[in-house]
Amino acid sequence: MPTITLRAHFNGTQVVLDEPFSLEPNVKLLVTILPGEADAERNDWLRLSASGLAAAYGDDEPDYSTAHLKEANPEYDRR
Repeated sequence: MPTITLRAHFNGTQVVLDEPFSLEPNVKLLVTILPGEADAERNDWLRLSASGLAAAYGDDEPDYSTAHLKEANPEYDRR
């Protein structure tokens, strides 16, 4: 069997594969514990995105209503 990488997590009791995968009994496994830096990096990207939006839309940004539209989009889904 070739070496493959499977995503998994620890649910507090046991290691659980994130997606189903068929394993034979007694197959040898290597388990690598990943640092929580992925969350820190994600938070850095979120902060960068927020600062970009803050720069694009200031506090004095006007509030546009549908009355400002020249032509309504009939395909717009009002969720």
